[in-house]
Amino acid sequence: MFKLTKTSTQMCTRNLRTTAGLFQRVPMSKFDPETDVRENLALLQKNVDVVKSRLRRPLTLSEKIVYGHLDEPETADIVRGESYLRLRPDRVAMQDATAQMAMLQFVASGIPRVAVPSTIHCDHLIEAQLGGDLDLNRAKDINSEVYNFLSTAGAKYGAGFWKPGSGIIHQIILENYAYPGIMLIGTDSHTVNGGGLGGVFVGVGGADAVDVMAGIPWELKCPKVIGVHLIGEISAWTSPKDVILRVADILTVKGGTGAIVEYFGPGVNSLSCTGMGTICNMGAEIGATTSIFPYNERMARYLNATERGDIAKIADNYKHLLESDEGAEYDEVIEINLSELKPLINGPSHLIYVLRSPRLEPEPRKRAGQLRLK
Repeated sequence: MFKLTKTSTQMCTRNLRTTAGLFQRVPMSKFDPETDVRENLALLQKNVDVVKSRLRRPLTLSEKIVYGHLDEPETADIVRGESYLRLRPDRVAMQDATAQMAMLQFVASGIPRVAVPSTIHCDHLIEAQLGGDLDLNRAKDINSEVYNFLSTAGAKYGAGFWKPGSGIIHQIILENYAYPGIMLIGTDSHTVNGGGLGGVFVGVGGADAVDVMAGIPWELKCPKVIGVHLIGEISAWTSPKDVILRVADILTVKGGTGAIVEYFGPGVNSLSCTGMGTICNMGAEIGATTSIFPYNERMARYLNATERGDIAKIADNYKHLLESDEGAEYDEVIEINLSELKPLINGPSHLIYVLRSPRLEPEPRKRAGQLRLK
């Protein structure tokens, strides 16, 4: 017969606490306590397993996250660059200039609450003219009616509201809402900045945002995947900006159209999380649907630094899901040796210039151009 003692009671209590911790809700952010990253990644894994059983091939990271958000993974037609996918993004973000029409359309729908976590960020209507405080006060005065509408509509329909002066939308998302494996759509082309934290972030129009907020699947043409294999280590003289400028030099301003640019390889680990965000942010300039990096220790450090260590622990358990499968195939592969990369800047007429101190020289294979530094 089992005899209950003080020691056994303490052991049972500890076991119960441990078990409860395993199933404790881990929200996307402290502002969304009702959300659960653990639940989202479990569903992502389930859907990816379904798709892999159908396609019978290794998947890239981009494919895992995109296909893992399919509305009907069991029957969806999946052909890169051809079929159209019906997806279920995890959340929506809107900047104030585009949020106005989006919220008006959502109000007209008659739906009482947004179907997915959504936020409104007041940053784009602040014009830089005289200085931070003066410009902010001027924007509040000129756009008071807009801000009042967005704040009250957000409160009524369940969308978070970041008032003017809170910060730039993309940085707020990276610090508070982004996490590895998420799919987020935003009404700004540089929403793709969030790919630096291992998720699929896509810039869309207001109508697409309204569909998702209304609970309607979002439609996206199945993207191709361009792989960028990074080797070596970034040096003190170069920065993440130079990586994307080299990619832009290779692909040109249209080379990424209809594709997700996926970075991989040992060189990734020499980049900071915010540096990876910079690379993804500028991926919009080559026409890419979005850009993404695999989950790594640099992202875990960033999550811990932004007080989201619990998400990092969950991501560690799903690391196999948050990187490409061995043998995954890309539509195109570019290799960049970070150890050999030189500082780059944009030159006139869209030239790329290499900085060779003490002067700037155009690349030999580029057409001639003049550059003046003042």
